[in-house]
Amino acid sequence: MSRIALVLMWLLHWLPLPLLAAVGRLFGRLLNVFARERRHVALTNLGLCFPEMPANEKSALAGRHFEAFGRSFLERGLLWWASPERLRRLVRIEGHEHLDTVRDRPVILLVPHFVGLDIGWTRLTLEFDMVSIYANQKNLLFNSALYKGRTRFGKSVLLSRQEGTRPAIRAMKAGMPFYYLPDMDYGERDTIFVPFFDVPAATITGLSRLARMSGAAVLPVITRMEADGYVVGIGPAWADYPGPGEDGIVADTRRMNAFIEAEVLKMPEQYFWLHKRFKTRPPGEKGVY
Repeated sequence: MSRIALVLMWLLHWLPLPLLAAVGRLFGRLLNVFARERRHVALTNLGLCFPEMPANEKSALAGRHFEAFGRSFLERGLLWWASPERLRRLVRIEGHEHLDTVRDRPVILLVPHFVGLDIGWTRLTLEFDMVSIYANQKNLLFNSALYKGRTRFGKSVLLSRQEGTRPAIRAMKAGMPFYYLPDMDYGERDTIFVPFFDVPAATITGLSRLARMSGAAVLPVITRMEADGYVVGIGPAWADYPGPGEDGIVADTRRMNAFIEAEVLKMPEQYFWLHKRFKTRPPGEKGVY
């Protein structure tokens, strides 16, 4: 089945983007109907983050998210097989000058889990080498395709989560920006409970700690899906980050979550609501899923 899926993705990547996007949205609608567990997760997340939103609006938002997710899934075929010239046409970069101003020091690119994050990685690797950390997928064939697709261009480095962050710090100090995705629930280890849309969320403190250890500048990167392609937006380096003292780690982590909240509100259908963001609960609290 996995081989058939990869063959279909390869065939579909030849389509013009408007047609490929339409197929992706249709795929997302089918997932919305048949992937009941993931729909439950999405609706639970939306209910926690937007408690005042009427049920019909939450259902509609979940539907739009599935369409965006379906698009992003099938459009991975572009990342794996499309030519560099086509990718440059379909994906433009905004804010490159912000990165240019800090290339004399280590750089962390803060990348929240929007559906375009893989597009952003691949497009940026056409311009320079980067380092990132990835989680192995259970499906070995798909995992291999992901790894090969993410390392197509240049000499970018992908580290497994088991390797830890020290190799990433070395790569940063060697001039590779760290494409960092810290906004998922990774369990209790190295996390604190910080509000995310007023819900206590187990949040890793790695962004603050890595910035402290490496002296890195932190620049947010948000990839926005549009009808005719994608836009990779690089924001300016955060001022006064990390904050002073060990207590500053909590404030830094709150600042990160508050920033992601603000970005989610700009395009809520593109945030990754299918992840069990609130799986880890504070002591004594029941699970929400």
